Amino acid sequence: MPIKIPSKLPAFNVLQSEGVSIMSHGQAARQDIRPLRIGLLNLMPLKIQTETQFARLIAATPLQIELTLIRMTEHSSKNTSAEHMEAFYRSFDQVRDEKFDGLIITGAPIEHLPFEDVTYWDELKEIMDWTQDNVHSTFGVCWGAMAMIYHLHGVKKYALADKAFGCFRHQVLNLSSPYLQGFSDDIVVPVSRWTENKAEEIEAAGLEILVNSEQSGPCLVEDPAHRALYIFNHLEYDNHTLKQEYDRDIANGTAINVPANYYPNDDPSLPPENRWRSHAHLLYGNWINQIYQTTHYDISKIGT
Repeated sequence: MPIKIPSKLPAFNVLQSEGVSIMSHGQAARQDIRPLRIGLLNLMPLKIQTETQFARLIAATPLQIELTLIRMTEHSSKNTSAEHMEAFYRSFDQVRDEKFDGLIITGAPIEHLPFEDVTYWDELKEIMDWTQDNVHSTFGVCWGAMAMIYHLHGVKKYALADKAFGCFRHQVLNLSSPYLQGFSDDIVVPVSRWTENKAEEIEAAGLEILVNSEQSGPCLVEDPAHRALYIFNHLEYDNHTLKQEYDRDIANGTAINVPANYYPNDDPSLPPENRWRSHAHLLYGNWINQIYQTTHYDISKIGT
């Protein structure tokens, strides 16, 4: 089944041109099934790009998905038009009384700040607590994952001397995990962050590291007690996302290394190659499948 998104959302035409199975709200209403309700709390500045990346991944399952775009109540986006936000997003205040089968909390380019200095930290803490009664499964991504593991377990983030930037080989540590069905023993994952979490602190908190890299550290962590997954890297990235970040930093005069193992022969003049797409689809497809198998048919019973 396809993902259900508004026909005027920019992602609709992009995904349709790629052959991704999508439908409008009118088409979905004719099907006598309950779609899975997935929320996307989008903290990234380039919101349209991020919407498309995650919609592409959660659409690639045989289930009907209803995607709800969520924003912080008071924080205003500086990089996405007010018209787009008004047309397609709902604030947390507007959805706080609703239930969701799944919620994705994205990254945000604010790693340099202590969590307590983030302007919307109090509301984000409220959202993370709210998921325990209103969301069946939560997926934290990059800074969103670091925020969740810090708030729920006190696991700190640490500044890196140099940015972890590029495509690094990762080892799959638990092939029996339902989230890793179909995975190879090692995989390539895009990494783009200035901070890290320590494996020993994650394990001391009673959490399981599912995927790890000798070069860039823990990648995917399961938190069964909070029905959550944390991924500190970016399997959702497009072919050119790392290139956009690299080009932006070069244009701004920011000291940055060429993203490792990304361009052929590490030559930025050549088109980058995508070597993570299949595992991105596997991971998010497995997550959706686990939600489908374990969530309540009566969505009002989530969290009871």
